[in-house]
Amino acid sequence: MPHADASSVTLPVTLALDTATPHLTVALAWPGGQLAESVEVGRAHAERLPAAVREVFTRAGLPFQAQTIVIGTGPGSYTGVRVGASYALGLAAVWGARVLGVSTLEALVIGDGPQGVSLDARKGHVYGAVYDVHADTVTATRHAPAKFTLDGFTALLGDLPHRQDTPPDGLALLRAGLDHGAPDWALAYL
Repeated sequence: MPHADASSVTLPVTLALDTATPHLTVALAWPGGQLAESVEVGRAHAERLPAAVREVFTRAGLPFQAQTIVIGTGPGSYTGVRVGASYALGLAAVWGARVLGVSTLEALVIGDGPQGVSLDARKGHVYGAVYDVHADTVTATRHAPAKFTLDGFTALLGDLPHRQDTPPDGLALLRAGLDHGAPDWALAYL
């Protein structure tokens, strides 16, 4: 990925992060470059998030500041979702950045075309949504995020591809946030 000379970077810089799944997902975009990382950390989001965010800025050669933060709002574990949201709000307060929320499910999309994405909600249930996707970015919502039985969601999808419990893509989350992220977001729990 490109490395930036901090003295030549122009605004805006966008940070995206998601802690709703067992993966810690971080992405950064700036004029002329982008970086993303998604690492399985189980329940260690609180311990690993600050260092992971600092590391992505260091790897990019950027000063530790963004003008926009995109947060994956879940669905996810109560603690995991709150860790990411709290960290994002803390950075935003220090940096004077805006925070935009996007469903974590939007970070699970890949490629082009209509597709269903879901996360395990236990006991034979999933939290799923059906999206139209272009260039790894949600362009329309066919079925908004909701809790389904796995069989019910599979029936809803019919012949559409189903991306189930895949690691989030930080750049998909970032693009969705910049395209249609909500400034008045709310957290969703499994």
